[in-house]
Amino acid sequence: MALFSKKKKKRVVVIGIDGVPYTFIRKHIDSGDFPNFKALLEKGDFRRMNSVMPCISSVAWSSYMTGCNPAKHNIYGFIDRRPNPFDMFIPTSVNMKAPTLWQILSENKLRVVVINVPVTYPPKEVNGVLIADFLATDLRKAVYPQSVFDKLDSIGYRIDVDAWAGRKDKDKFLEDINYTIDKRIETAYWLFESQKWDFFQLHIMSTDRINHFLWEEYEADDPKYAPQFLAFYKKIDDFLGEMEKKVSENSEFIVLSDHGFCSVKKEVFTNYWLEKEGYLKFSKEKRSGLKDMSPETKVYSLIPGRFFVNLKGREQFGSVEPGAEYEKVRDELIEKLPTMTDPETGDKIIRKVYKREEIYSGPHFEQAADIIADPHDGYDLKANLNQEQLALKGSLEGMHTYDDASLYIRSRQIIGDSLWIADLMPTILHLLGVNIPEHVDGKVVV
Repeated sequence: MALFSKKKKKRVVVIGIDGVPYTFIRKHIDSGDFPNFKALLEKGDFRRMNSVMPCISSVAWSSYMTGCNPAKHNIYGFIDRRPNPFDMFIPTSVNMKAPTLWQILSENKLRVVVINVPVTYPPKEVNGVLIADFLATDLRKAVYPQSVFDKLDSIGYRIDVDAWAGRKDKDKFLEDINYTIDKRIETAYWLFESQKWDFFQLHIMSTDRINHFLWEEYEADDPKYAPQFLAFYKKIDDFLGEMEKKVSENSEFIVLSDHGFCSVKKEVFTNYWLEKEGYLKFSKEKRSGLKDMSPETKVYSLIPGRFFVNLKGREQFGSVEPGAEYEKVRDELIEKLPTMTDPETGDKIIRKVYKREEIYSGPHFEQAADIIADPHDGYDLKANLNQEQLALKGSLEGMHTYDDASLYIRSRQIIGDSLWIADLMPTILHLLGVNIPEHVDGKVVV
């Protein structure tokens, strides 16, 4: 018999369930639909959490992995613009300007496994394994190191569900999403058991996908699709129960979502509104993109609810003078946007409007929109061009909300009254005994 027993090394497991509302989880714990999550609550603390502005997955998970507001990590949306020469682009890990959680852990000689977290494509070198997110179109290009590709390929791992199927054929979409999650879970178990790691994270994007395309059927208790919607979530609940059992008592087990969800009443086209109000003008009657806007333009917008002043000296064909005129245009938007109403119901569309300096600070502040609009629940802000009306019912059934994200930590009390997603990165570093960088905005919450 050994005189001394070696204490097990502390590890951290994080399961990200994209877009799953705190209120939704609570409701189905109370109804008995999620027995495993109910059992988790007896072992830890579960709290409501705020997302980030705008509350979309690429921005929220970037703040999660860096502990920073967007002006420090430089990811402001799924699409962004270069002002001069004017160009549109999709932000990727190449545009990430703050060190990520797994980069810091790797530098501290801790091994990581990271699966499918948004804004990890193209994959950067880590001390361990990283499988990148849905922006990857080729699995071989999505993995680091390449040595794990063959096993992933043999499993049938899928980077993401076919989101377009959700717009066209709900039955095919459900078949696809169940296949995708089954293979994601199989991959997670394989990497959990086969790799040496100190930090393990699995991201489940399919929860966000199913909410976008079946939320109305769920809320209406549709006889065909509501049971399938809940069956999918019960599969997630079963997985959480099984995974938690695999995580030793000495290790940390965390489950979180990055934003909430609600049903979509209307899609609202902000560039249509800007054009009608005289802020946005085009050089062509039929426009293929914002590159066709006229130099007379004062303001244009990108999703979701980001308004950019066409500023001289910054934008390629800027028309608004810096200083007093710039502030005048912003003040006009702050006054006018909250008066925007649904043409059919008269309901207000915009809850609040922010100047960028109210919510962002950091070295990449200049990439931020000048004005950010937060809509009332149910009004999904879009930036499509060539629209013939302000608002209409589109194919998406669910949209994101800011204040209904969630956080569960096993065997811990979560401290603080106002949690936001950037708190996770410093908290995880703290749990693993790694120094927290001074630039981090989030706080330790255990």
